[in-house]
Amino acid sequence: MRVLALSVLAAAAFAADPALRLDGVAGRDGVALPPVLLSLAELQALPRTALQARTHDGTEHKFEGVAVAELLRRAGLAQGDSLRGPLLSRYVLVSAHDGYRAVFSLAEFDPAFMDTRALIADRMDGQPLSARDGPLRLVLPSEKLETRWIRMVASIAILSAPDAPR
Repeated sequence: MRVLALSVLAAAAFAADPALRLDGVAGRDGVALPPVLLSLAELQALPRTALQARTHDGTEHKFEGVAVAELLRRAGLAQGDSLRGPLLSRYVLVSAHDGYRAVFSLAEFDPAFMDTRALIADRMDGQPLSARDGPLRLVLPSEKLETRWIRMVASIAILSAPDAPR
């Protein structure tokens, strides 16, 4: 199974600056690309996106961070017209430090397929995320429920669905 793991590595209780690890990305040829490691400071230096989103308590907040599509693009994943055929059988598993997980299709994060905006946020209302929510959080403002808004993002893995039985 081809796996892309975008792992957020943090010391206990987030004492150290976390890093985002992007590795295992394979193109159409199946050749894995070298891993990319990003510190929190390097993530903050990437193109930033800000969006307004209402949290479960009904309060409107301004979240800031890096678009998931941008992270996947920088990792070398196909997007737009190049995302087709067997690549469409890839899916995204986002996991939190506490074990909470949610699944997405790869196309859900591609602006050529969906108008959905997805953000790996590191700031809310101009402040770093709290220890309860951060240091990184997946924010999906178009979803009616926050059930897939992953707090304390630990990893994002791109997996390939198994071949269908014949």
